[in-house]
Amino acid sequence: MKTRVVAIANQKGGVGKTTTTVNLAACLSECRKRVLLLDLDPQANASSGLGLERVDGSSIYEALLGETPAADKIRRTVLDRLDIIPSEMDLCGAEIDIARLDRHLFRLRDALAPIVAADTYDYILIDCPPSLGILTMNALAAAHTLFIPMQCEYYALEGLSLMTGLIQKVRDSGANPGLALEGILMTMFDARTNLSQQVVREVKTHFADAVFDTAIPRSVRLSEAPSFGQPIILYDGQCPGAKAYRQTARE
Repeated sequence: MKTRVVAIANQKGGVGKTTTTVNLAACLSECRKRVLLLDLDPQANASSGLGLERVDGSSIYEALLGETPAADKIRRTVLDRLDIIPSEMDLCGAEIDIARLDRHLFRLRDALAPIVAADTYDYILIDCPPSLGILTMNALAAAHTLFIPMQCEYYALEGLSLMTGLIQKVRDSGANPGLALEGILMTMFDARTNLSQQVVREVKTHFADAVFDTAIPRSVRLSEAPSFGQPIILYDGQCPGAKAYRQTARE
């Protein structure tokens, strides 16, 4: 299997993007897939969610500038087969610094190229910032597919149309003609409410097979796990959230 690069993105914050990245990566590694999680969000929540402390110089920032190989930034996690390139606050400055460079939309693709070519990993999952700035656009230019977590509420529908339209814009611009939609994952699903049911039906009406069969439930345990620096399968492997992410990984 060739390494598949998957950008996990949604310009709307609070949709479970980082929770999904961390737990999907953990569940894929549990399925014996080799996974590299790239934390491209300056908030570094994916890094802390896997128990890593912020360390100066640990992010992919220098690799984006062409000053060091991205492979030098890879660190092990507590899970076998799951590695990470962590984030830190210096990535905030990358938005400005990268914009001044040649091939500014392709800095991440160029940095990851040796890792992809080595075929060490089955998946590289990129946790994008909650915006459509240069870091996210770099992720979309570097990725084979876009994975969209979407909260089960009506405001999220507007953002979903923007994200799916962005795929076509990235293709048409020539930045990444092969970019495809990996899928749409419904998060914070509450089966007790009509709203959640209605939003899921609406999304499936418009996007059909692109929507994962599994929906991630609202879960206190999912919210607690990051504060312990653990993915949900380590924090509470039998809770509904852990079972849902395992099922998503199998899909």
